[in-house]
Amino acid sequence: MSFSTARSAAVLAVALAAFTVSCDAEPAAPPAASASSASSASSAASSPSAGTAPSPTAALPDPEKLPPEKVRDAFAGLQATLDDACTPGNCAYFLGRVYDELHRLDRAMKADAKGPGHFPEPIDLIVELDKQLGGDRSFENLKKHQTVLIGTRDKINTWMHGHPDDYR
Repeated sequence: MSFSTARSAAVLAVALAAFTVSCDAEPAAPPAASASSASSASSAASSPSAGTAPSPTAALPDPEKLPPEKVRDAFAGLQATLDDACTPGNCAYFLGRVYDELHRLDRAMKADAKGPGHFPEPIDLIVELDKQLGGDRSFENLKKHQTVLIGTRDKINTWMHGHPDDYR
């Protein structure tokens, strides 16, 4: 190993160790006693008690209940799946993400100011996909219909590239 490679590895190890230590550090001391009691009482009421942490999933909203996004933003999410693939250890995530991004785009198109009639082909492709999936978005079913799922993504990608005003 050359000297510069060893030095780079050492610098990386030190940076990672520092990051790890900073993540485990104790929180900053409470504000000085000069703060108003009302302020400290309200902050104490809003902060979790020591030793309890909120569940990470409790803070995640239901994607179906989120306000619709712009078509361009939802399409960007779908395009982000183009360079990924169903590989061992990643397939369930990948297929689930393609499914989620297609439905995110579907919601955005239906809520767009131009109206769902402006996006007939992509919406129809997603309706057809949903018929074939039969409401089952389990990994086993997505894997079984992988060709249709990926084909739907690719057809919508092609359609959108023919309508650049809708995603720029």
